[in-house]
Amino acid sequence: MNFLSTFVTFENLHEVRRLCHWGPVIALSVIAICSTMAILDSVIWYWPLDTTGGSINFIMLINWTVLILYNYFNAMFVGPGYIPLGWKPENQQDTQYLQYCRVCQGYKAPRSHHCRKCNRCVMKMDHHCPWINNCCGHVNHAYFTSFLLLAPLGCSHAAIIFIMTMYTQLYERISFGWSTVRIDMSAVRQFQPLMPFSVPAFAATLFALGLALGTTIAVGMLFVIQMKVILRNKTSIESWIEEKAKDRIQHYQTGEEFIFPYDLGGRWLNFKQVFTWSGTPKGDGIVWPVHPKCHQHTLTIEQLKQKADKRVRSVQYRAVEDYNGACCPLNKGLQTFFRTPCTEEPRIPLSKGDTILATRGTKWWMYGDKILNEEQLRAGERVRGWFPRRCVEKCHYDTAASDTTGDKKVN
Repeated sequence: MNFLSTFVTFENLHEVRRLCHWGPVIALSVIAICSTMAILDSVIWYWPLDTTGGSINFIMLINWTVLILYNYFNAMFVGPGYIPLGWKPENQQDTQYLQYCRVCQGYKAPRSHHCRKCNRCVMKMDHHCPWINNCCGHVNHAYFTSFLLLAPLGCSHAAIIFIMTMYTQLYERISFGWSTVRIDMSAVRQFQPLMPFSVPAFAATLFALGLALGTTIAVGMLFVIQMKVILRNKTSIESWIEEKAKDRIQHYQTGEEFIFPYDLGGRWLNFKQVFTWSGTPKGDGIVWPVHPKCHQHTLTIEQLKQKADKRVRSVQYRAVEDYNGACCPLNKGLQTFFRTPCTEEPRIPLSKGDTILATRGTKWWMYGDKILNEEQLRAGERVRGWFPRRCVEKCHYDTAASDTTGDKKVN
């Protein structure tokens, strides 16, 4: 879809309000600061534009900015693609394999899920991203992932400009003691800065360097996670469904072989489902190519089994470590710190011995409800949110116990 057409063909002008949110405000501010400072450093204090190197550097900086904003706004405004309100499958018999959404007054197509933030059923929903204030799904997955790739590349280039700017401007003023370092300064010395490199300029460049390095690390980690998802043709929600399916099969010893239906058997084949030359992903977001041993409703049937079996609908865990509810806890390991869920949903503090009913999760974090005491339940309290997976362990419980309150008999 053409980028400019997204601004012309808004069905509702309220889409522009997506910009009025802390996520886009912070993201666009970081882009603006890093891009502006990199361009100013290149023009005023570092490479002169009358050299080949300076011209190439300046063009590359403009190019990064344009590409980053192009993919960012497409991810935000093109959107993930929504299931039509009141949707029903063409074959009425297929409704027995699908879940009904009361909000959208229609059935959920395979791989779709209802987003409480967007208030719509989203095609191939992966997650709701606060940084674009929209869901990441079928239509905008390629734009979102391209943004996650281009942002670290652009920030890495900007970081090099910031470092070299500070080095060249402080070269004559401070002795670094780098007698073995030899950097050709001839091109820079031939150019007189348009304005002196003052203390405020140094502070602004240093601040922009911190933003650039932080963005490179944080967004780069998100890009790696998204590429793993794409190469397996699996969303984060589907990963949790698969984990619960294996838990159900292992517990009941059914002898079933669970095959994830949307993995086409090769990373390149999975990659081409999202990235195409036209920019539009393959498929209509409702019917999907599947594994030869599966069919369109393999995963939805598994979801219905899990919904009927309340034992796996919410897996019970017991806290084995205290957790203070921090968004990015430093004392729970680097993977937990860097892979904190990119969502507005809250974190819940845990004390050793607490019991939690987990409904979904990732490799390093889980989401669920903390089981409360009778007084808290009578008061209508409810504690729901994310917590580190390393802080809990799965309980072994009696399936004959009550499954209505969550107070199962733990062995």
